[in-house]
Amino acid sequence: MKRSAGLLLFHHTADGLQVLLGHMGGPFFARRDAGAWTLPKGEYEPDESAWAAAHREFEEELGLPAPDGEAIDLGEVRQTGGKIVTAWAIEADFDPATIVPGTFRMEWPPRSGRLQEFPELDRVAWFGLDRGREVIVKAQAAFLDRLAEHST
Repeated sequence: MKRSAGLLLFHHTADGLQVLLGHMGGPFFARRDAGAWTLPKGEYEPDESAWAAAHREFEEELGLPAPDGEAIDLGEVRQTGGKIVTAWAIEADFDPATIVPGTFRMEWPPRSGRLQEFPELDRVAWFGLDRGREVIVKAQAAFLDRLAEHST
């Protein structure tokens, strides 16, 4: 069973609670919005803690160290493909323009024999909870709900 861990940054604005989400890079998500946004996260092996993986993946995907702050345990969700995702929320201000995304390589177009490099996250943005629920990977919407419950 594959496992991922990640950090969901949030902050309070005059318009309410906002969360930082990243749009998944690569050709499969290039023209999609709904279901194509995620919290910065990534897979880890059994010999690494989920907490350590969440911090490592934040830095790998955004090119910046994870912020310090009190972590709110958001628990786990199981995504459609069976992967289990563990998440923590941390309150922090973060300028999406400062990201330097990590990259991955894949054969594209399929069966072409050509390897191309794509950003892990091709853009990052702050979303209000309602809009965030519309665009985030469906199972991860539970993290937004849990954060909202914690923040009331």
